[in-house]
Amino acid sequence: MTETTETTVSDVLAELAAREDPKIRAVNEKHGDDHGVNLGTLRALAKRLKTQQELARRLWETGDTAARLLALLICRPKAFERDELDAMVREARTPKVHDWLVNYVVRKNPHAEPLRQAWFADPDPVVASAGWALTTERVAKKPEGLDLAGLLDVIEAEMAGAPDRLQWAMNHCLAQIGIEHAEHRARAVGIGERLEVLKDYPTPPNCTSPFAPVWIAEMVRRRGE
Repeated sequence: MTETTETTVSDVLAELAAREDPKIRAVNEKHGDDHGVNLGTLRALAKRLKTQQELARRLWETGDTAARLLALLICRPKAFERDELDAMVREARTPKVHDWLVNYVVRKNPHAEPLRQAWFADPDPVVASAGWALTTERVAKKPEGLDLAGLLDVIEAEMAGAPDRLQWAMNHCLAQIGIEHAEHRARAVGIGERLEVLKDYPTPPNCTSPFAPVWIAEMVRRRGE
């Protein structure tokens, strides 16, 4: 690490610390995210810094959640090697960092598909949830080669007892299969109705419930199918 990079990292960390809001931190901590910086502020800072891959790597290495979120906004997603991304997803224990890493970086990386396959059945449920998230994207955008019936088999057998974050990712995949693939829709709805995962999830007004049967029905209705 050069002296210039060290100074830059220090400056960024100082700015993030100055933007820390105890009220935002209290809300975020309820969801498992240990930072108190407004996400709009983070995005504005990222826009000012622009793409800086080396700075992004250094910010990630600090382990600070706000710094890692910023790193994911200023990095060059295609510049990461497969092993580097594998290590990063295993380090990303807070939900927001994990979500942004998968959605903003891994999905755009040329190693996304081999990582999806490697993570899908990983014994670490957080890592496995990343594999399921990438699988859900393929269900929607590039289903060729996926065994959708096999995915439903796994979901039916394992979703009810899965840890929260893995369960959420599997449920999303279940809903996506039902939404995108009419030939599997009845089975997807049936699995959701039997397992009742997220059936009682508190849903704000004007938002769609994550309970798969309701989610599928609403999205299909919007499409006019």
